[in-house]
Amino acid sequence: MDWLNFALALAAFFASHAIPAMPAVKAGLKQRLGRAGYGAVFGALSLAVLVWVVIAAGRAPYIEVWPHYPWMRWATNILMPLALLIFVLAATRPNPLSFGGRRTGFDPARPGIAGFARHPLLWALFLWSAAHLLVNGDLAHVILFGVFAVFCLMGMGMLDRRRRREMGDAEWHRLAAETANLPRPLRLIPALTLPRLLAFAAIWAAVLAAHPHVIGVSPLP
Repeated sequence: MDWLNFALALAAFFASHAIPAMPAVKAGLKQRLGRAGYGAVFGALSLAVLVWVVIAAGRAPYIEVWPHYPWMRWATNILMPLALLIFVLAATRPNPLSFGGRRTGFDPARPGIAGFARHPLLWALFLWSAAHLLVNGDLAHVILFGVFAVFCLMGMGMLDRRRRREMGDAEWHRLAAETANLPRPLRLIPALTLPRLLAFAAIWAAVLAAHPHVIGVSPLP
């Protein structure tokens, strides 16, 4: 039953992202709920399903795929702050080319965080997935975080195709001219303002403090 619960949670995760994103479904939901309402409902649903799938993976039978070594925790504690920093720098910033970015205020000549990567939130989620995949070598978590990592990488191309259909080729190329799918690390530097760095430090400290209580293990090496 634990494996069945895990399989159902994974299926629900993909369904909760695929179905609301269908053009006809999305348009109907936005008409009924409004853009803000759609975003709130979709965000709450995504969070609830994510919690379900993480809990289900933890309850699945333990089958070791690879052993745990101390260096893995060090690697995870390098990847996770980077993922969180990218998330903090990208959240709510102007970026009509990807999800999670504002549609207004975007200057294609000075794309900001989109100049680092066209889909920065997906890169942050990919790094989160990779970091957790490394230190969780049991079958259920390998499936969970492996699927998340692949989902993030595939999602970049899917979002590009969707935005090109919505905007038209000419407009998409105009807006995307100074962006790329592969990260360009030096382009993060202009986004490193003091308020965002302080926000990152506060959130990272909160994650470290909450992790043992929420997940049950300390993330520190």
